[in-house]
Amino acid sequence: MSKPKDDAELSFEQAMEKLEQIVSRLENGDVPLEQGIELFQEGMRLSHLCGQKLELVERKIETLMEENGTLVKKPFQGAQEDKGEQNGG
Repeated sequence: MSKPKDDAELSFEQAMEKLEQIVSRLENGDVPLEQGIELFQEGMRLSHLCGQKLELVERKIETLMEENGTLVKKPFQGAQEDKGEQNGG
C-alpha cells in the first residue's frame, strides 16, 4: 500500500493507473474485507489527488488562453459548456 505522501508525487496518469488497478481488484470481489477497506481508502485518496491535478490544469488553461495575439485570462469551458453555447443555450 502506498502512503499519502508518496501519492502526492505521482503524475495524473500514474495515479489514474493505480486507481484503475484498485477498482479492478475490488470488482473481482476476492479481496478480504480488511484489505478491501484499505484499498477503498487508497482509491479515495487517489481520486481526490486526480481531481486536484485536474483543477490545477484547468486554472493554468484559464490563464493561458490567447485573444488577439495577447495572453489574457479567460474562464475554462469544458466540452459540455461549449455544446450548450453552440446550441443557443
